[in-house]
Amino acid sequence: MNPDQAKPCIVQRDRTVLLETGHAGAGPAREQLQYYAELLKSPSGFHTYRLTPLSLWNAAETGWGAEQVLNSLASISRWQLPAGLVEDIRTLMNRYGSLRLIGSWEQPVLNLVCEDEVMMRQLETLADWTTLGLGRWKEGSVDIPSHFRGRVKQELTRLGYPVVDLVGYHSGSRLKLSLTNSEGTECRLRSYQQEAVEAFRDSGGRGGSGVLVLPCGAGKTVIGIGVINQLQCETLILTSNTTSIRQWIAELTGKTSLAAAEIGEYSGERKQIRPITVATYQMLSRRNAKDHQFPHMKLLSERSWGLIIYDEVHLLPAPVFRATAEIQATRRLGLTATLIREDGREQDVFSLIGPKRYDMPWKMLEQQGWLAGVECREVHVPLPLELKEAYQQSAERQRFRLASENPDKLPVIRQLLSAHQGHQTLVIGHYLDQLRRIADELEVPLITGSMGQQERQNCYDAFRSGEIRVLVVSKVANFAIDLPDAAVAIEVSGTFGSRQEEAQRLGRVLRPKSGDNKAYFYTLVSADTKEQLFAARRQMFLVEQGYEYRISRVDGTSGAHPPWIVDGRSE
Repeated sequence: MNPDQAKPCIVQRDRTVLLETGHAGAGPAREQLQYYAELLKSPSGFHTYRLTPLSLWNAAETGWGAEQVLNSLASISRWQLPAGLVEDIRTLMNRYGSLRLIGSWEQPVLNLVCEDEVMMRQLETLADWTTLGLGRWKEGSVDIPSHFRGRVKQELTRLGYPVVDLVGYHSGSRLKLSLTNSEGTECRLRSYQQEAVEAFRDSGGRGGSGVLVLPCGAGKTVIGIGVINQLQCETLILTSNTTSIRQWIAELTGKTSLAAAEIGEYSGERKQIRPITVATYQMLSRRNAKDHQFPHMKLLSERSWGLIIYDEVHLLPAPVFRATAEIQATRRLGLTATLIREDGREQDVFSLIGPKRYDMPWKMLEQQGWLAGVECREVHVPLPLELKEAYQQSAERQRFRLASENPDKLPVIRQLLSAHQGHQTLVIGHYLDQLRRIADELEVPLITGSMGQQERQNCYDAFRSGEIRVLVVSKVANFAIDLPDAAVAIEVSGTFGSRQEEAQRLGRVLRPKSGDNKAYFYTLVSADTKEQLFAARRQMFLVEQGYEYRISRVDGTSGAHPPWIVDGRSE
């Protein structure tokens, strides 16, 4: 046998890569692919990846060259790489850096520079030069008005020609702080957190804007605080909800020398604008009517911010994208566990917030002990006979909801709680009617978006202290809740095929645990229904990170616990 035929991947001309999951070399191959390819499908047998322009450009920004990518592919490919594919990769990756935006953010005119005459002519035929405020190429450059900085990057990236922005940023108002709190306790960043901070640093015109990608539980808030400390400037922090606002404020007061009076909350309850201001995306995109202006968007220019942090940047709403295009002279930091956006606007994050500057694989942090090891299991629960007929006669969307709300999931939840008795457990779902029934049956609290902030906080505090062992939570728990002792998550329903939601939910149990540092993630899926298909899609990002979902089928819901659980350990 040709030695290459023993390799785990089939690399195809259309830029797809098939990874044989049962192959002994699948793990190392997956570790390489996640740096420059995107996982598309993850059925058993073969996983399908694609080398997209965006995945290759992000790899280029983090230091991968075209030849390095090609050598990596050759090392895992069963057959010789197709010549056309080799040319595609070189062309796409060589485009990154061919267009450079230079000048000073203080000047009214910037220069778009290109040393490739063929590319210049291509761009003149592709882009609407006049709409973008551009004139004719002259000696390898073209002038653009500085206020078109964001729009030009956004449009050229869309056309397949990314722009490296070397213009720089204004410093903003100075703010003195240190990573030592009022009690003299110093906040020490972990080695990877410091690496992420350094990767964002504005050095030689590069950096100062972009996205840092780390798992849930890896301390992205601490990294954001590290960047603020490095820049020593007034900062606006945008995040997903009021709970997250208050967690940011607690971390800032607990880990820095900042006084409480220097930190403001900008939410539905309070409108405080201070040197460090923490607001929600919902506030910025709130308006009285669809055709009205966004009155709170002025917060982006209310003070001389030196930095804007976009927490959970994959949630950034369209109005904030538009506003961000106008503030390109301000440093922009995106924090996220995944660059995946279900609306397909990853390119806008790339062009307007910035490229990926740092990416820490989930499994690497698990191996280092910074994250809990998680056993993932998909449990197939048959529909009861009385629902099968209704399911068959329903429309597609209604079928998914019927399957999601399968009442026979409740006995399985009870069995899992019995098997993991003593563990802090979250039961997570999408449909409120289903969650209310579960909470009532289990006689445990239900947390939804309609619950008052103080009542919600009281429940979280009781869960942290161990007074409450089980919480039922809606999608408000998908993001930014700090429950480090949660060791079991039971997902009973989800948002169709949302990969980012699955990643966030698993993230709720990733914090390190005492003892064996082990956590459990169960997703309950109605067998032989549409829900199975969507569950497979939801899991793709986590599969790409190296997590494996073991499949179990419940043939009956009687008994103390499922046959595949013994003393809280999966068999």
